Amino acid sequence: MSGLLEVRGLCRKYGTVTALDDLSFDVAAGQVSGFLGPNGAGKTTTMRAIFGLTDLDSGSVRWNGVPVGQAERRRFGYMPEERGLYPGMYVREQVEYLGRLHGLSAGGASAAAGRWLERLGIAERAGSKVETLSHGNQQRVQLAAALVHNPEVLVLDEPLSGLDPIGIDAIGHVLVEQARAGCCVLLSSHQLDQVEDLCEQVTIIDHGRLVAAGTVDQLATSGERRLVVRVEGERTGNWAEGLAGVSVSEMHGGAARLVLQDGVDSDDVLRAAMTAGRVTQFSFGRRRLSEVFREATVAAASGPQS
Repeated sequence: MSGLLEVRGLCRKYGTVTALDDLSFDVAAGQVSGFLGPNGAGKTTTMRAIFGLTDLDSGSVRWNGVPVGQAERRRFGYMPEERGLYPGMYVREQVEYLGRLHGLSAGGASAAAGRWLERLGIAERAGSKVETLSHGNQQRVQLAAALVHNPEVLVLDEPLSGLDPIGIDAIGHVLVEQARAGCCVLLSSHQLDQVEDLCEQVTIIDHGRLVAAGTVDQLATSGERRLVVRVEGERTGNWAEGLAGVSVSEMHGGAARLVLQDGVDSDDVLRAAMTAGRVTQFSFGRRRLSEVFREATVAAASGPQS
């Protein structure tokens, strides 16, 4: 599988509220792509638009150069944030049923359901009703339902929400496998550390507009210099306050992540840190995705509004 999902000029208003404002971006097959934004940024509306579940005022979605219609969507997989399962149905019955809706034969749906339930570690619950499962296992069933028909495009809205680290790893491994097999994978999540680990490409939107896009590496290495400083016994970063041209971007794991403007001498920063205590880490680093996200959305909020 290979291809390109093209989102072009999406506009959608609900009364006086603009949910999507001329939004355009691409998602290439063969990689996991992150789709990020604050609450209310338009992520879910965009995902629903890809599947024709919300009307657009203008704009289009294309897959491999072809407008996405019913035939194309049968080859897509969707995992919505809201639980999209029938709580009273048995797990295997449900996954098979959804496979049949995507055009699989009875035998094909049964075989695929068995494979995915085994792969996702919930085969032993195949005869249980969905409503009896934990949140994490329901997430796994929902992913199995999205994958049962071997989709070309996989769109997931908050697939990691509420999962423990083992569940995050399990689902993350599956998504990476699918991407490497040529699937087009687009996922939305507020868990930016996991997105940074999983995704090669990131699109960030705010107020329905594109505010940043690129590979994780491109976004991490762009912008002003970053300095990571850890001072033993100091977890506030207050020692850096007052340094000209230096700001504390965030505290992470007890280390202060500093942003240095042009002309700032890092030796001056080191001397200030040493006055606060024993310096155990002092290194230049990449921007974390959380920093990219914060700076992009703040810049968008302070910029001109149409």
